[in-house]
Amino acid sequence: MKLSNFGFNLPDELLAEYPAENRDEARLMVLDRKKQTIEHKMFKDIVDYFDEDDVLILNNTKVFPARLYGNKEKTGARIEVFLLRELNDEQRLWDVLVDPARKIRIGNKLYFGDDDTLVAEVIDNTTSRGRTLRFLYDGSYAEFRRKLNELGETPLPKYIKRQVEPEDEERYQTIYAKNEGAVAAPTAGLHFSKHLLKRLEIKGVNFAEVTLHVGLGTFNPVEVEDLSKHKMDSEELKIDEKAVETVNKGIRSKKRVCAVGTTVMRAIESSVSSNGELNEYEGWTNKFIFPPYDFSIANCMITNFHTPKSTLLMMISAFAGHDFMKKAYDEAVKEGYKFYSYGDAMLIL
Repeated sequence: MKLSNFGFNLPDELLAEYPAENRDEARLMVLDRKKQTIEHKMFKDIVDYFDEDDVLILNNTKVFPARLYGNKEKTGARIEVFLLRELNDEQRLWDVLVDPARKIRIGNKLYFGDDDTLVAEVIDNTTSRGRTLRFLYDGSYAEFRRKLNELGETPLPKYIKRQVEPEDEERYQTIYAKNEGAVAAPTAGLHFSKHLLKRLEIKGVNFAEVTLHVGLGTFNPVEVEDLSKHKMDSEELKIDEKAVETVNKGIRSKKRVCAVGTTVMRAIESSVSSNGELNEYEGWTNKFIFPPYDFSIANCMITNFHTPKSTLLMMISAFAGHDFMKKAYDEAVKEGYKFYSYGDAMLIL
């Protein structure tokens, strides 16, 4: 498979700038790989596809307000700073992206907030837009993190052209988000409401939670025709004993084991035992899944509709089968399904 196999024409009006009014009332396309059938439903109908002791695997990462706006010393130029990852909590070192990058050099200082109580010094260049910042703040680490949260805003995806609204802080977070560390939401999970999770629970469905802190690497464009040469950025991953027990019980009982989103699929495929079961894991993963690929853990997945030529689309193609995926996407465009983070969803059985 080559990069050119994953292009398709996506009309601008199908990019979702807002989510469905109620989380579980997005549209749902259901693909049955065995029967090669496509059905059109609502997301809340997902309950009908699961039975007692089936397993849903969720990514409980929590998005933090990673986008800050500061002013450069002397010139006062407005600079956007996107927090990527914390390198050292004692020294308050962070990897960030800056925009416009050409104005930001080693030694520059940036001031944040109306009172300039938070200052950052540029201490290194990492990539063309990447910098390492040391934050200077008079206060404890807990107070420093509170300050970052207070000054930051929800980092909506770049394709959403409107301004961030206060509601986005809640909209762009799954209802089961717990562990802070992602710069983007695991978007398949945005469709679950408390009511829908309760209905699944009453039906006897089991839930396993993993944590994969979504970084920007997931969205980096693939720029090589030969997919084996594409390098994914590493993202932090934790799979604990409780999740492993729940998932492996589902595998052994030949139940439906469903990955909610591409981040979950990448997480679980990063830690597979020799007999095809899930292992505990704590560390980083740069797993890149593209066709052909044999999946070990999940036999079902929930996902959104993705960008042409994206690593996410490549994973879906590997799971659904390339021709079936293309047929489904052609139908999604024809039927006016909404794409991307706030868009509609797909269930692949």
